[in-house]
Amino acid sequence: MKFFSFWAVAVAVCLFGVWVVDGFLEMNEEEIFYTEANASYYIESKAYNPNNALLVGLTLIKSAAAKGAVCLDGTLPGYHWHRGYGSGANSWLIQLEGGGWCNSVRACVYRKTTRRGSSNYMEKQLAFTGILSNKAVENPDFFNWNRVKLRYCDGASFTGDSEHKAAQLQFRGQRIWSAAMEDLMSKGMRYANQALLSGCSAGGLASILHCDEFRNFFPRKTRVKCLSDAGLFLDAVDVSGGRTLRNLYGGVVGLQVGVQNNLPRICINHLDPTSCFFPQNVIGNVKTPLFILNAAYDSWQIQSSLAPSSADPAGYWSHCRKDHSKCSASQIQFLQGFRNQMLNAIKGFSRSRQNGLFINSCFAHCQSERQDTWFADNSPVLGHKPIALAVGDWYFDRSGEKAIDCPYPCDSSCHNLVFR
Repeated sequence: MKFFSFWAVAVAVCLFGVWVVDGFLEMNEEEIFYTEANASYYIESKAYNPNNALLVGLTLIKSAAAKGAVCLDGTLPGYHWHRGYGSGANSWLIQLEGGGWCNSVRACVYRKTTRRGSSNYMEKQLAFTGILSNKAVENPDFFNWNRVKLRYCDGASFTGDSEHKAAQLQFRGQRIWSAAMEDLMSKGMRYANQALLSGCSAGGLASILHCDEFRNFFPRKTRVKCLSDAGLFLDAVDVSGGRTLRNLYGGVVGLQVGVQNNLPRICINHLDPTSCFFPQNVIGNVKTPLFILNAAYDSWQIQSSLAPSSADPAGYWSHCRKDHSKCSASQIQFLQGFRNQMLNAIKGFSRSRQNGLFINSCFAHCQSERQDTWFADNSPVLGHKPIALAVGDWYFDRSGEKAIDCPYPCDSSCHNLVFR
């Protein structure tokens, strides 16, 4: 196992990849780089470049300002784009960045001082790994495509369209999404013969919410599909009997009042806006082929939705939520109930032949952008197939992919996250 140097500022601000904002944990999944079963993870230094990965520069969208498509603090949004070549010259992969949400004025004002709310703080270069890698041995199906990572700086999964003048907050996620797509279309995406919209965590939720809209940018002859990685957030009961994530989502939708105008109409017509921010109430009505990649024991949801410290004041879950090997039998039983809820949520979705699934029984979060979980010698597998090949086989219709793991602890291929 490699031991990475700790970036002093990052450790001081976000110890072990977790932000605490208004009592709500936001895991910075992109900073978790290497894990093994029952091993600790380490924060990746922003100066660290794993395996000499391709570094791609930040492009600010100059045309966005005139459209009011700005980050929380009013700065320009941006993306990282590596141009496709050869057989992939007219193929496009859009990866929507993740990074939690802000559900109060205070949380969003704080977020303005980070890369999640201002392009002033965004890295000028990002390492492209996993599904973004430019190496065929690391990313066999998408390595030579146009690969774009759209940065996330609106706090509501690219859905808001309002403002809070008193706090000088711009909630313009929907405009950022539209401005970015318009800019990329002008740079050649309009000629795509195949396209894939993907995203991780909050970006995985965004890839679901924007999937059909993405499809409509292209002619019918263009192959267009969507991938949601770790975006299947469940409206689950936490360990105290409350609904921590529903309360958070209610705050997001209530604060960014424009969100409800950009949620799927078919859902809003019969459910409240907060419910329609939960993907389980949306995925059944997505018309475009969609692949759901998720850990059955999603680490972010365990840490921040099921057993956050706010729902566990006595600290009964403090060891279990950091390390699954320290969970009691009753705690594992509770987590098995969460897995069952996830499987129930995807029942209708899985009946469609066009959709794909990869639900592994791992304690993980975001597996498509990290090389060790996407495609490596010891990557997680289901049916002897790693995630990259399962997604590729589904995208190119080489085979139908609906793989669901047996319950924990059956899977020895997992790269489980363990927190110190």
